[in-house]
Amino acid sequence: MDAKKPGASARSDAMVQRLADTPRGSGRRLRGAVAHYLGCAIVSGEIEPGARLTGEIANSEALNVSRSAYREAVQVLTAKGLVASKPKDGTRVMPRSNWNLLDPLVLAWAFSGEPDRRFVKDLFELRALVEPGIARLAAERRSKGDLAAMKTALAAMRQHTLASEAGRTADREFHEALLRAASNEVLMSLAASIGSAVNLTTQYKQRARALPRDPIPDHVRVFDAVAAGDGAAAGAAMQVLIELAHHDTSAAMDGAHD
Repeated sequence: MDAKKPGASARSDAMVQRLADTPRGSGRRLRGAVAHYLGCAIVSGEIEPGARLTGEIANSEALNVSRSAYREAVQVLTAKGLVASKPKDGTRVMPRSNWNLLDPLVLAWAFSGEPDRRFVKDLFELRALVEPGIARLAAERRSKGDLAAMKTALAAMRQHTLASEAGRTADREFHEALLRAASNEVLMSLAASIGSAVNLTTQYKQRARALPRDPIPDHVRVFDAVAAGDGAAAGAAMQVLIELAHHDTSAAMDGAHD
């Protein structure tokens, strides 16, 4: 694996060790571990766009995995636009513009270490463009079942708090319920991406410290507006929720570099 940035060796060695410790009996798990290793290295910039991955035999031996596991992992990366293979040229990392940046796995790789500040900004800009519109539609189209799902998610968020996996799952379910309430099949295709972005940024914000404030009241304001059928208020409340979430994430990134 060529063109790694200086200082990446300690992290790479740790990841290779985790690969070595992965049970050999699980082909799917091993393929996923290799894809995770390579995906994190590419998305973090340790392996840069244009770099060629060394041959299948050399890499499979270096990672202590079978050639088939390595090949299948590369296929995962290819499907997400991170790499491409050509005869006589091998497998190269593609430009960032080719990557499926909203794929949940790619998002997870981006947040496995310290995410790129520009990428985080772009991600919140996308949410700010899309989610207030979703909230407005949800206020106009929601059913009793939609409201019940949102209310259940809010209750679970309060019970478990967003410091727990159960609470973050409930947070994701709240946003997914909003999407369903908007009753737009095309928007529903964003459910996995939005859910992953919500979960990963919330988890990232509390890696080194507790959440700076309780974001549940922000969600309650969105819910109340949707329940009241007030599209303008729902959109405005969602806009504020996203702006505050972006501020908290930026503060966490600043703290990580103190």
